[in-house]
Amino acid sequence: MSTIKSEPTVFVIFGGTGDLNARKLAPALYNLFLDGWLPKQFSIIGTGRTQLTDEQFRKNLNEDINNFSRSGKADKEKWAEFQKNVYYQVSDAKDAETYKEFGKRVEAHAAEWKVRPNVIYYLAVSPTFFPIITSNLAKAKLTDDVEHVRVVIEKPFGHDLESAKELNKLLAGLFDDKQIYHIDHYLGKETVQNIMAFRFANSILEPIWNRNYIEHVQISVTEQLGVEDRGDYYDGSGAMRDMIQNHLLQLLCLVAMETPVSFNADEIRNRKVDVLHAMRRFSPEDVRMSAVRGQYAKGWMEGKEVPGYREEAKVDPNSNTETFAAIKFFVDNWRWQGVPFYVRTGKRLHQSSSVITIQFKDVPHKIFPTEAAESWQQNRLIISIQPEMSIRLQVQAKRPGLDMILNTVDMVFDYKGTYTNQAPEAYETLLLDTMLGDQTLFMRGDQIEAAWDLIMPILSTWTNKKSLNFPNYSAYSWGPESAEALIARDGFTWFSLPLKNTKK
Repeated sequence: MSTIKSEPTVFVIFGGTGDLNARKLAPALYNLFLDGWLPKQFSIIGTGRTQLTDEQFRKNLNEDINNFSRSGKADKEKWAEFQKNVYYQVSDAKDAETYKEFGKRVEAHAAEWKVRPNVIYYLAVSPTFFPIITSNLAKAKLTDDVEHVRVVIEKPFGHDLESAKELNKLLAGLFDDKQIYHIDHYLGKETVQNIMAFRFANSILEPIWNRNYIEHVQISVTEQLGVEDRGDYYDGSGAMRDMIQNHLLQLLCLVAMETPVSFNADEIRNRKVDVLHAMRRFSPEDVRMSAVRGQYAKGWMEGKEVPGYREEAKVDPNSNTETFAAIKFFVDNWRWQGVPFYVRTGKRLHQSSSVITIQFKDVPHKIFPTEAAESWQQNRLIISIQPEMSIRLQVQAKRPGLDMILNTVDMVFDYKGTYTNQAPEAYETLLLDTMLGDQTLFMRGDQIEAAWDLIMPILSTWTNKKSLNFPNYSAYSWGPESAEALIARDGFTWFSLPLKNTKK
């Protein structure tokens, strides 16, 4: 995150009365304000069809911040200062007059502040509104100022490769590339950002970060929750579209990318695209052998009965949508040839965790007798993104005593144990970077298309061949047995995921 102070900024949040603004955007902006990152001159304009006054909107945001901010309930004095800059505009995304009003508000702020502000149009709305809102912004000439106006778009970025290309073509026709911010909140997480720092600021890692020393990589993003109230959306997407096409492939790119020449947005994104282009494409036979899908059944979690996916609200009772996916990828280049990357994600699993594990190859010759090792284990580097925020290297060491007995021990960097200041939420980082005009942590159009191109053969195969054994895993399990078989065929097993505050 840059330490440069941001310029006067106007935020226009489409979907201002929605869940994303309530849970993420408003708390993030308030925390940025508390920490002194917002400029003195700023304005937040929420928009939506709901009839609200400024005061009613402010009251709603106050409740949202009290419920969801990492800093706890809003301080009365700080909130009073913050809310003076919060407004609401009743709007219809299809109505041209709405956009004229936005323009008037921006010009009023520019006149009051005596400076041209940055303007951020944040589309916290359904993707069906993307073409309508972006086209109307351009028609109203609200985005003509390339240097000061940015447009932020939330995933999903298309439903498949074809629709992603259509979206990119639309945006490219309306805006300059440096105005477009495709946001993936995973890239704003502290531990995810630290992957680049860990890899490229430490000389000891580069010589061993390749196929000569690394045996395989595992990336797991698991959730205890089911689809909750997102049944209608999720049933049209599934685990592949919702998680792997974006979050997990971005994590894989950070692990596998070549060293960038500089910490420049396009340079870093170029290296990520290189990884996606180098990844091996799937034939129908590859899909059968290297891709697993699952769907959760009803079961018990923490003493409560939970419904199966097909019993969830707004879900087709005969749905073929996957709630679990495990894939074996290969990156066919000089650094990674032959190293499997196993990724898995799913809902209603045993615990919620996001973890990257780098398994190094075994020593070429063991000089210690077998009985000397209580738990002989190959070296592992474990990057825990959530709920624990840590990086740990597991190595073998001698246990204290007169005998030569080896144990696996951890060399640990733990955020909370190392730093006293509270880590910012992902959206705080990304909103600040948007204000600063820094696209490093945002996806680019060609990245999005390359990711879709990679997974489309899997999605097509699954669409053409319905799963006959859904649901195939119970709630609170680790997914279908076929996921274990996928990795077991190569002689490996899925690693146990660290729990919050675990020591080992």
